[in-house]
Amino acid sequence: HFCDESERFLSDVLLPNLVWHAGRTAAAVRTSALSCLLALLHGGAITHGQLLCLEERLSPLVFSALEEDSQMSRLLACRSLSATLKLIGTSLHHEALNKIYPELLKRLDDSSEEVRSVAMQAVGLWLSSLTKDYNPELYAPHLQLLFQQLLLHLDDPDSSVQDQVLEVLKKCSSLHPSLLQKEAEAVRDKQRSPLHCDLLLQHISSLPTETLQH
Repeated sequence: HFCDESERFLSDVLLPNLVWHAGRTAAAVRTSALSCLLALLHGGAITHGQLLCLEERLSPLVFSALEEDSQMSRLLACRSLSATLKLIGTSLHHEALNKIYPELLKRLDDSSEEVRSVAMQAVGLWLSSLTKDYNPELYAPHLQLLFQQLLLHLDDPDSSVQDQVLEVLKKCSSLHPSLLQKEAEAVRDKQRSPLHCDLLLQHISSLPTETLQH
């Protein structure tokens, strides 16, 4: 029966406790609220419609939590964003979606490897949330920023990060292949090794002709 109350619980209990206040006690309360939020999103107690109604109030608070000093809070915030994208990503307006990816890109430079990895997974989920009416030409500046930042991390010292980024970039390639190809070619010779860039360019060239006509 909790499902009947979950929207009110999120609105009246969790959201107020996610608001930033100074001090260690307030930080601990925010971490607890983030933990509850993730449990609520994962547990299936909140419906698609309920979450969609509260997304505009929830997202800015989760974005703020992505900047917390606490690694646990940043990790919980990343996971909460992933869970939100899984639940309602394809129903979000393009403007709402375009506010999410820059926040995730910041976490790709996180001091925690775990946060970086979860943020990269969330970028993949963001890409899966883009429906056919997300116009790649109209939103080309957004895609260009996304591609440029991901290509930076394609040159990461950690090969496992490079592999993870390559998979996300391959996913990107069907969105705007010509733009991604141009950006990849521009950085290829500046990277420590052209291997991953070459693998990406090879993947783009193997795409069906109709995809390449973007």
